[in-house]
Amino acid sequence: MPQFSTETAIAFLGMGLMGSRMSKRLLGANFTVAVWNRTTSACDEVITHGASALDLQKIGDYPIIMLCLADDHAVQAVIDQLMPNLQTGQIIIDFSSLSVAKTHALSTQVVNKNVTLIDSPVSGGTVGAEQGSLVIFAGGDATLINALAPVYAPLSARVTCMGGVGTGQATKICNQLIVAANSTLIAEAVALAQQAGVDTNLLAPALAGGFADSKPFQILAPRMASQRFEPIQWKVQTLAKDLNNATTLAKDLGLNIPVASHALAQLQQHQQNGFAEHDLSSIILNINMEI
Repeated sequence: MPQFSTETAIAFLGMGLMGSRMSKRLLGANFTVAVWNRTTSACDEVITHGASALDLQKIGDYPIIMLCLADDHAVQAVIDQLMPNLQTGQIIIDFSSLSVAKTHALSTQVVNKNVTLIDSPVSGGTVGAEQGSLVIFAGGDATLINALAPVYAPLSARVTCMGGVGTGQATKICNQLIVAANSTLIAEAVALAQQAGVDTNLLAPALAGGFADSKPFQILAPRMASQRFEPIQWKVQTLAKDLNNATTLAKDLGLNIPVASHALAQLQQHQQNGFAEHDLSSIILNINMEI
C-alpha cells in the first residue's frame, strides 16, 4: 500500500465554489497542487495562493488526481481527456456528486489503465470547504481510503468508508435527498409563518434545539426571512441535479419516494423561473409566487 504525505503531488480539476476552497486548504497544508478548470480564469485566484497551472497532457506526473466537477457529463468529459495520459497506480478521488451508475462506469473505464477511482462526495457546503470541516462519504477499497487519511485531513472532519465503489455516491444522494426535500419544507414553513403574521426573523432562534431544528434550517430560514440570498452556498441547479439522481436511483431499485419527487418538481419549477444559478434559499420566492 502506498504512503501519502505532503510530498505527494496533487492535480485538482474543477475550481468551482467547492473545488477552489478545497484546493486552498491543501495548499495551506503544504501540499503541492496543480489546478485546472475548463474556464482557465477560474484558476487565477488559487494560483495566487501558490498552486500551479495543470497541463492535462502531464497528468501522469501526479499520483493523486482530485475531481470536483458539476455532474455526470462533466466528469465523463474530463476522464475521457485524461485517459491517454493516465499512468498505472494513479488514484482518482472524485469529490463530485454523481449518479451511482456513472461512478461504476467511470471506475471500470479507468481500471483499464490500472488506475483506482474512489468516489468521495462531500457534505458541508462552502463553509465546510473553507474551514476544512467537510464530511466525506467514500466508496472503494477501505485500506486505501485509510491510507489516504493525510490527504483527506486538510479537507474534512470525518471520512467514512461506506462500502465498495458507488456507495459514497449513494450515501451523498441520500444526504441530498434530505437536504433538498427539507429546504422546500423550510420554505413552506417560512411562507406560512409570514402569512400568519409571525416575525419570520425569529423562527431560527425560536426553533433552535427543538425537533424541527437542523443545520439547513439555521442557514436557510434566516435567508428566506430576510430574502437575502447571497453569498451563494448551494445552487438550485446543483440540488435539483442531486435530487434527480435520488429519484432515478430509487426508480432503478423499485422504490417509490413521493416526497423527494414532489421536492424535485418544486426545484425544477424554480429553475424554469430563472433561478438555476441562485442560492437554494431563494426557493422561498417560488413558494410566495404560488400563494
